[in-house]
Amino acid sequence: MTDIDRQYRTIWISDVHLGTRGCKAEFLLDFLRCTDARTIYLVGDIIDCWRLRRSWYWPQTHNDVIQKLLRKVRHGTQVIYVPGNHDEWLRQFASLNFGGVEVVEQAIHVTADGRRLLIMHGDWFDFIVTQARWLAALGDSAYAFSIWINNHFNRIRHWLGYDYWSLSAFLKLKVKNAVQYIGSFADALAEEARRRDLDGVVCGHIHHAEIRDVDGILYCNDGDWVESCTALVEHFDGRLDIVNWAEERSLDMLKATRPGEVFVPAE
Repeated sequence: MTDIDRQYRTIWISDVHLGTRGCKAEFLLDFLRCTDARTIYLVGDIIDCWRLRRSWYWPQTHNDVIQKLLRKVRHGTQVIYVPGNHDEWLRQFASLNFGGVEVVEQAIHVTADGRRLLIMHGDWFDFIVTQARWLAALGDSAYAFSIWINNHFNRIRHWLGYDYWSLSAFLKLKVKNAVQYIGSFADALAEEARRRDLDGVVCGHIHHAEIRDVDGILYCNDGDWVESCTALVEHFDGRLDIVNWAEERSLDMLKATRPGEVFVPAE
């Protein structure tokens, strides 16, 4: 699977966290090579400025992701960047255009079947991020450590002949408080869409991809490219799906890198 073989009306991607060692940039590059869309929404935390301010990490693959997105713009794809909390400095440039990429604080997307969806990262509905930034920073460091463990765990899986699996995502769903937080987050975003008389919401932020109905409001989270390698896609008839790229890639297209690094799909 090296040429574009999947065409979508719209693709939503968030929480890539370029600039961190946990970023699965190679998987995202593979996804971008194999897919195309009329519109791509970058729903926040694409670049992790929090981490870059502490220590610089920017391998060639992270630069390649930026170049690939700009190349899609040159070929006619509309790319809309909705900043999140880790790349919040871009919010001051809302309504501006960089290399053809539109920066907006939030957006309204109309699907092919006429549904109106609110597009936002979702951090404004996270009390820890908005009211206790020191705690958010502490949690970010703990999360980075869990991703480091996850990478080593997956190296062992690879040696045993298994493909990529997110230990950190699995543990998250086994912790009662985390499950309650995910539910509360979805409720808050759905309520905001209802308040604006919209049909649904698309967000990121919590690294948990799902599509579900919340009391009549469509809640969609496009996941992340740190744990699960997921995107939300819209087909040309308006249907929405979650694409789990790490699961879809066959075992023979995965390879190990240096100790502590992530697995990457073959070219």
